[in-house]
Amino acid sequence: MEDLKHRGRKREGRHRDTWDPFQLNPVGAEKEKKRRCFQFAQYLVAVIVGLAVLASAVVSKGSLLMLAALSSPKSFREPGERQFYMLMLVFCLVFPNFLVFLKSLWRCLFKTFESPNMKTMAFICLIECVVSLGTSVMVLVVMPQFDVLTNLFISGGVCIISAVLQIVFRLQRESWKILFPICSLLLTTSGYCLLAMDYYVRIKSFVDRQKDDSYLYVGIGILSSILISFCWWENAVQAKNRMQETLKDLERYKDFVFVISSILRVLVIGAVYLIYHVLIAKTIDWPKFNLAGKDQKTLQIGLILLFLQAFCSAACHWFGVVACKIHAVRMSFALPLCATGPAVLLLGLILLLTQGQNFVDIKYKNITEFCTHLHLATDKNTTNVPLFEMTRSICSTSLNSHYLQWPTAMLFLEGVCMWAGLVSCTYYVWKIQVQRIERTSQLFVRRLYESAFIDLSMLLNTKIKLPKAQTNENQDELQSVVIYLCATMWHETYDEMLKILTSMFRLDRYRGDPKEDHKDSFDFECHIFVDDAFMTEKETGKRLVNEYVNDLTHVVTEVYRVFTNKEPDDVSIIDTPYGGRLMFVLPEGNMLYVHLKDKSLIRNKKRWSQIMYMYYLLGWKGYITKNPQKMPRMDAARESLISMDGEIFLLPQYDNDNKRRFISDDNTYILALDGDTDFHPKAVVLLVDRLRMYYNVGAACGRIHPTGMGPMVWYQKFEYAVGHWLQKTAEHVFGSVLCSPGCFSLFRGSALMDDHILKKYTTTSTRGAEYVQYDQGEDRWLCTLLLQQGWRVEYNAASDAYTNSPQEFKEFYNQRRRWGPSTLANTLDLLHSGSETVKKNQSISRLYIFYQMFTVGSSILGPASVTLMVAGAFQFIFKIDGAISIIISCIPPTLYIIICFTTKANTQITIAALMSVLYAFLMTASLFSIIGDMVVQKTFLTPTGVFLISMTIMYLITAILHPEEFGLIIYGLMYFICIPSGYLLLTIYGLVNMNNVSWGTRESKEEGEEKKHHSVVCNKDCRLCCWDWKIQVTQDAENVMLQQIAGFTGQKAPLLQITNNETQPQAPSNLQSQTKPDNITEKDGDVINPHTDKNRKASIKNKDLLTSHRDDDDDDDDDNLSQKSYSSDSSNSSHSSDEVDGDLEEMEDIPVRDWVEPVKEEFMKKLTYFNMKRNLEAQLRCTLNNKSHEDLCEELVLMLTDTINIKLSKAGPEDILDQAELDDLQHELTNQARRILKNDRMTKLEKRVKRAIEKTLSAPQVQRLDEGEKDFWDKLIERYLTPINDTPEHKARVSKELKSLRNKAVFLYFIINVLWVVATFFLQLIGNDIISIKIPKHIPGQNTTEYLKVEPLSLMFLFSFAILLLVQFVAMLYHRVYTLIHVVSYRGTEKDYKKKDEEEEEEEDATIENQYANSLYSEDFQL
Repeated sequence: MEDLKHRGRKREGRHRDTWDPFQLNPVGAEKEKKRRCFQFAQYLVAVIVGLAVLASAVVSKGSLLMLAALSSPKSFREPGERQFYMLMLVFCLVFPNFLVFLKSLWRCLFKTFESPNMKTMAFICLIECVVSLGTSVMVLVVMPQFDVLTNLFISGGVCIISAVLQIVFRLQRESWKILFPICSLLLTTSGYCLLAMDYYVRIKSFVDRQKDDSYLYVGIGILSSILISFCWWENAVQAKNRMQETLKDLERYKDFVFVISSILRVLVIGAVYLIYHVLIAKTIDWPKFNLAGKDQKTLQIGLILLFLQAFCSAACHWFGVVACKIHAVRMSFALPLCATGPAVLLLGLILLLTQGQNFVDIKYKNITEFCTHLHLATDKNTTNVPLFEMTRSICSTSLNSHYLQWPTAMLFLEGVCMWAGLVSCTYYVWKIQVQRIERTSQLFVRRLYESAFIDLSMLLNTKIKLPKAQTNENQDELQSVVIYLCATMWHETYDEMLKILTSMFRLDRYRGDPKEDHKDSFDFECHIFVDDAFMTEKETGKRLVNEYVNDLTHVVTEVYRVFTNKEPDDVSIIDTPYGGRLMFVLPEGNMLYVHLKDKSLIRNKKRWSQIMYMYYLLGWKGYITKNPQKMPRMDAARESLISMDGEIFLLPQYDNDNKRRFISDDNTYILALDGDTDFHPKAVVLLVDRLRMYYNVGAACGRIHPTGMGPMVWYQKFEYAVGHWLQKTAEHVFGSVLCSPGCFSLFRGSALMDDHILKKYTTTSTRGAEYVQYDQGEDRWLCTLLLQQGWRVEYNAASDAYTNSPQEFKEFYNQRRRWGPSTLANTLDLLHSGSETVKKNQSISRLYIFYQMFTVGSSILGPASVTLMVAGAFQFIFKIDGAISIIISCIPPTLYIIICFTTKANTQITIAALMSVLYAFLMTASLFSIIGDMVVQKTFLTPTGVFLISMTIMYLITAILHPEEFGLIIYGLMYFICIPSGYLLLTIYGLVNMNNVSWGTRESKEEGEEKKHHSVVCNKDCRLCCWDWKIQVTQDAENVMLQQIAGFTGQKAPLLQITNNETQPQAPSNLQSQTKPDNITEKDGDVINPHTDKNRKASIKNKDLLTSHRDDDDDDDDDNLSQKSYSSDSSNSSHSSDEVDGDLEEMEDIPVRDWVEPVKEEFMKKLTYFNMKRNLEAQLRCTLNNKSHEDLCEELVLMLTDTINIKLSKAGPEDILDQAELDDLQHELTNQARRILKNDRMTKLEKRVKRAIEKTLSAPQVQRLDEGEKDFWDKLIERYLTPINDTPEHKARVSKELKSLRNKAVFLYFIINVLWVVATFFLQLIGNDIISIKIPKHIPGQNTTEYLKVEPLSLMFLFSFAILLLVQFVAMLYHRVYTLIHVVSYRGTEKDYKKKDEEEEEEEDATIENQYANSLYSEDFQL
């Protein structure tokens, strides 16, 4: 209700000034809010993970201590039991090494393998053997000799070497923090001394009959803990700057080293076990390992403790990694791990106090008396054995000393020293800063964890992060990145354009002012490339922007109004060699560029637009940022740079280029978009995370949601869902995604610039196969190039984007007609180069190549599989013999193949639509036939029944795990009944029409609309045929072409000659001089009349110096504009020379093409009476957005709008003011604002208010292109983007090649599928009694000897397909977990849209005044 009232009040305010107060309200334009439920969910997940870390660590540590107590020679267990528990301890040590061995072996076998440096490998293996020796001696030799408390305390000494290395290498950010490792060393040493003193007291006071050999075990325990502490030597070394390069080399072949080292560690563990217990202690009696009868309880206890210790150690490690990734290091990682030791101690004491009395039959007064009676207990085998032995072990400590107080205090002081030494040694963990989903290798030094000391292992294994040596960059901080949003448009509708523009404006609002730091550390620019943006006017032959550009400019203005309640502030119009450019400054100061492509000047279609922006943004902009002297200059001598306030400003486009100078190509990203994509800032940030964290990721794509209405959209919704839920996740988990769709994908700049990628991508198709692979699926081909060069492509399921999908059957078939052959061609290309790709790409293994081969084989057999499924339906429904049903089911696809070869495409699609309906009825009957078959067979355990039920359950579980998309499951039935259409008819249509390489969707209707003299019937036929190109080939079309040529020859108007002394325009203080046209569709070919803007020139003479210089410089930009297709005569050349000499009036008359001036006039509507009032109010509210300025803002709005009403009382709401009126109005508004601010003692805000007034009254500007950039475009077009005009001979040759390729593909598909069908057919003829697999029936409650007879081929296919789906399902489960981790980590750092308080606002104001001056370099002021 409040929203309705708020919108009503705003509309009433607009209605006072115009009769047309109505406006659009695009979905998603409202300001995003940080949802508190997600914050709560994040804290809840953090608490759960923290508890999981603590619980798993406590169970792991407690299980190990219990096994040590049970295997102790001092325990009351039988020798056979003790040796079995000792064997369980061995397995506890072996288990993590076994896991590392499997993982490393997998990577060595199926990933890239590099042979290591032998010296380095020998050194690493030596360290690992030393660590393994210390661990095995500590666990297998020392711990069984000690009590539980001593074993708990002594493990804290494993941090001693880490403390020493921190002191030696001085790994502290602040020098005073060296006290932490020093304290750790002192505390650990004190703990060792207290340990020795404790055992001295025990021996002298005869506690539990301790012997003198305990001193030996104390010494061995201290030595072994020191050996164990070498495990984390690499942590201190990697933090030392000079060692990082060596460790990077080591990182390449760590997999092989881990394979060898894990084997050596296991061998060392086995050697220690055998040498000590067989040769020295001689406690092993091999026959007693045969546990039977009464020993079953021992077996059960040992296996349970082994499972708990091994599983909980691995779980603690995994949950610890998750805690770091979700930004809960302190609460869910450091705190639980540091509390593990005290928690185990507390739990043990609680069990002793609560359960200990169950082991004695009398009451006791103190712990000594309790331990004495416990020693005399007789029913030791009938009690809780682990708890009894733990209690018995506690009684062997100083707690049982007759000198009760000080020995006990010394014992616990030992534990405090060891624990405090560990905490002080790992102090850096509490301050560590991690990024979202940071790589595990960046969080921890070692892949291996020590299960015997899981809590200490996790803390000491956490990386010490220090500034890098070479760049002096902090590893804890995000690296700044720049993102270029590049949307390619091809005949989008108004509503589709509305989606992409709304998304860009949302991102602008999320990013905020580009002058301010953002916590996600990214800057961005928006670029829209409009294909086929111009048309030739039939009557005049002039080149104008077409209806699509008109719609786009109107959409930009409308969205700007929705987001800001005002017109675009800064609009610039530039004529370019490829057509034209419109530049806008978005509400928060980020840039939007609209590039208008003229297909007569540059190649059209999506791939060439991609090449265009890749070369422009990566090639040209990268070149000028690496060579600052090439950047467009800002002339310091021009007074237009200096405002009346003495401030220096840098135009936003130059500011972005300056920022790019400090950002590497690795951190330069391109977000590829379609013209109808709808996305939120969260989706972009999540993709950025993937590229930012993993440097081998060349591209990342999100979850694409098709939008629209109708049955075809319903089918695609479930198809897209299944493809993303199962197929894309499997590709991501097991290897790499094969296709990152161009509608929403983020590409790394350095990946695109890599060898054999962008250069190869510019290849012009000359052969038939190239047309299919290169032009029909350009996104997939680009990803294939990335994969072949070693880059990884990833999928992020939480990054949602929405795009329009085909809603008509014909459009859908034509789209898939392009995608199908292209997908097959690129996949076969990747498989063909599989061996080379496996060598280069660490993400792609030979096993993954086999997986893709299996997937391709399944897709090729799709038509035959569908045919046999239909035959099964015939067989059950109509009781037809199996062989006959196969023959009948083959007739429709055979007929359709003949139809596709003999009829036109439109006829093929029409027949396919009719057949799809018939097949849908048949598939519905088939579904019921499967259910009926289970009823007839009286069991669901038939191959088909099991398959159907398992698939249903699997898809249902998958949908449940995607709660936001669960509703898509209802479209599964639509998908099922359309299987014959999608996998049989569509495959046939795509293959037979492979020689048709037209786009098929969004075809141009421009020429059809120009022919207004055509009859209505002809126009209707054209639409029904989906824009049949043949209808447009008429004599009238030829006349249009002749008129266009005539127009070009007639428009060779002289252009202004540019000298080298001219420079780029400078930005005045109001940041308005650069403006960007947004919705104008104007003409292109004639020179503007030099006297068309007299009023403006007259007003310039009367303006103050600042405004005059600003306008002159902006128009001076237009003088740099020149077109390749025009030439200038001598009169204009002399006129140009006069302008260079400084004639301001002549600078106003820059010759441009016909489309420019009408576009400018469209944006001049900003200066109408109604728009000025609304713009001024919005500008003031935006400028004074602090709560403390609300009253002042209302006063200014009221007084200044009254001033406008008085000054423009005679003007109509739609009248555009001339320049003289604007100058006079600006003077009045500025004086009025100064008086109000002076009265309110707010003069410090005068600059900002004056700037708001200037922005309100600024007009769109026509600028000229920089000479350097113009030269770049000329050469780029000449080299790569010259419009293609194929000769008839070339077209004939390509057509012949395409038909030959089509015939080969059809023959291959036909033969493979026919062989499969024929094999099944002959099996049917032979009969199930002769060749079949018999499966016994299972009917609940009945014993039967009946068998189900199944064909081997059918069973094999079902089994193979089921395995494929099961593999994808497992990958989906894995991917879901890590998607949840990413979402939780993002929600914890999500932007909160809040108003700044007064102090922040004042600081910002000060920053605005000084930052630009600081960002300018001396070279920027060179002439």
